[in-house]
Amino acid sequence: MVWINFPVYALIIITLWLIGLVLLYMQNGKKIFSSLAVVSLGLGILVLIYFVAQLWFLLERPPMRTLGETRLWYSLFLPIVGLFTYYRWKYKWFVSYSFILASLFLVLNILYPENYNKTLMPALRSVWFVPHVIVYIISYALLAASSLVSLKALFHIYIKKQKAEVMDLADNLVYIGFAFLTLGLLFGALWAKEAWGHYWTWDPKETWALLTWLVYLIYIHLRSFKTVDQTKALWVLALAFIVLIICWFGVNYLPSAANSVHTYTQ
Repeated sequence: MVWINFPVYALIIITLWLIGLVLLYMQNGKKIFSSLAVVSLGLGILVLIYFVAQLWFLLERPPMRTLGETRLWYSLFLPIVGLFTYYRWKYKWFVSYSFILASLFLVLNILYPENYNKTLMPALRSVWFVPHVIVYIISYALLAASSLVSLKALFHIYIKKQKAEVMDLADNLVYIGFAFLTLGLLFGALWAKEAWGHYWTWDPKETWALLTWLVYLIYIHLRSFKTVDQTKALWVLALAFIVLIICWFGVNYLPSAANSVHTYTQ
């Protein structure tokens, strides 16, 4: 079983990422170090892609059913977001956050291994299953990253008494993440119609997904009004991450989720 070998893969991936981050901070203007850093970080991502592909092939189904499986995808997309933003804005601290958090999720999967099987519930045998999960994980990676940016901005405002200089980064991450989040809601509704005959049932997972969408929409509206103090928008963005975490896996532990049709994600 490929999952037995996961700790080895995870160790290789995390080692490559750590080497890449060290090289990134050692560059001091030297392009060779910067290039080697990107190569090392990219190799780690490729190893993770290879493992996920192996798991998909072995299970004969998309590895997106359980919480552990979604952590794998989060560990994959978050570093990709980090590399993209580094290429665009050159924020080393953001790259560090992306890869360290992704490594943390890999460690969690080592500490809490799961018994993987090929079983897939009838409701999951849908054309909407893969796109629904993929766009949601991408949106979670982008929106979680935007919340970290908000925390950094708040730190500068309240502790260093300086103006935040990362609002453009926060806005762009939210705009793209919100687009994927909206697609996730749409795909989920179409999937629900196909599986259960209705688009929406106010299931606990659906309710929290809508709440998550609304909170980030509030941030977008606050940012659209130039007269609104950006600190208020930053607090909304920081708190939005809590709602996102509850939606992702926290809702599974709520009493109201006992009869949820989304319990297959646990």
